[in-house]
Amino acid sequence: MPENPNPQGKGLRPVLALLEESRAPAVMAQPKQIQQISLELFTSLFVLESDFKFKPVRGSSYWLYQKKGRFWLSPIRPDEWREEVYGRYIGECELHEDMTWSLELCEEASNDSQLMAFLEQRWQAFETAMEETDTVEEALPRYQGQMPFYQRVYAFALAHSLRASMVGSGIQSLSYSEAQQQLTDQTS
Repeated sequence: MPENPNPQGKGLRPVLALLEESRAPAVMAQPKQIQQISLELFTSLFVLESDFKFKPVRGSSYWLYQKKGRFWLSPIRPDEWREEVYGRYIGECELHEDMTWSLELCEEASNDSQLMAFLEQRWQAFETAMEETDTVEEALPRYQGQMPFYQRVYAFALAHSLRASMVGSGIQSLSYSEAQQQLTDQTS
């Protein structure tokens, strides 16, 4: 048995408090259309699937790196770190108040055809998965047992926030194609 079986201090009360704190922004979630929801879901899941071992703070920026085929999220800016240590800088991420993430690729990463092909392949797989669900709400992350603690908590918060946005837009019970069609009908 390890010397300290709970080295990160994640007892039941702190866990429940963090879940409640991360769920609170869903109350303020604004209605969003399916294009925005799918882009935010894709980007947020991509960031949450990267490696990090710290508690991100809403409204703060973080930096995404790639080393040995893995992506790492860090609170350390690229000008404060050496590439040999942390890997290639990919872009700046921000955790928004509504628990969604954005990623702004750096110029070098944007011009990397291999990285862009990888992201396009991931997007195509994501869209296929979205199209295969009965409702857009089913595409939201559920319990992500394979994810580390903070990634799991923020995936939970992301799902609550985007669900509230979908309810506000009235698309939560529509299929992906129906939600897209509704948007097309509204703009016509």
